[in-house]
Amino acid sequence: MSNIAKIFIEPDEIVNFLKTEMLLREIYERILFQRIINDVANNMAVNVTIEEIEAEANRQRREKKLEKATDTIAWLSEQLATPRDWENGIRDRLIAEKLAEELFSQDVEDFFRQKRPYFEQAILYEIIIDDVKLAQEIYYQIESAEISFYEAAHQFHLDEKCRQKCGYEGEVSRWSLPEKIADMIFTTPPKNPIGPIRMEKGYHLFMVEDFIAAELNTKKYREIIDQMFKQWLYSELEYLLYSV
Repeated sequence: MSNIAKIFIEPDEIVNFLKTEMLLREIYERILFQRIINDVANNMAVNVTIEEIEAEANRQRREKKLEKATDTIAWLSEQLATPRDWENGIRDRLIAEKLAEELFSQDVEDFFRQKRPYFEQAILYEIIIDDVKLAQEIYYQIESAEISFYEAAHQFHLDEKCRQKCGYEGEVSRWSLPEKIADMIFTTPPKNPIGPIRMEKGYHLFMVEDFIAAELNTKKYREIIDQMFKQWLYSELEYLLYSV
């Protein structure tokens, strides 16, 4: 695509567009978060080196298959950004990651131990039906082994993409589900149908293929520390607003 920056847009027009799209608050919030991160990182002497920025830039180049310098310049031009803008963005993200580690790395294991049940996962399958009688009939057919859950999902699920996947929802964490639904799912033995449960989209049937025990792996560690950092940012923002 040609360089759209050739067509000038007034800053006020950008702001007004963000308002009409209900996006201005989110952007405003992110700017204030970055101010908080920069101020606290500066006070705590949290820094990133040129080598760390270069390493992350190289990682992004590989990820985006930007093999030559000209490829990178062309990509940046498409994003309406300069190399300095890109480096500053990388710096901001690395500073945020380092600050989160500095603030909360020692608390992650205790948090995980206290909240371990919430990090349990289930390999979950789901069927959504729009008629309660049909949902009940399908439940009894699955329970009596007249039809498998997978076959029923393939035939009856309201969503076409979900039918193609035989109702597969993936590895679902306990904390991501409504409490009542989570209690039913995580107390029912695998391979047994659950439901029908009336929810917003219709009548839901669930089945757990297997449970995955909670484990503090690298991915889970990152999720926890990111959540703690996010909560901290909101509390710091509230304090900032109160002190203005």
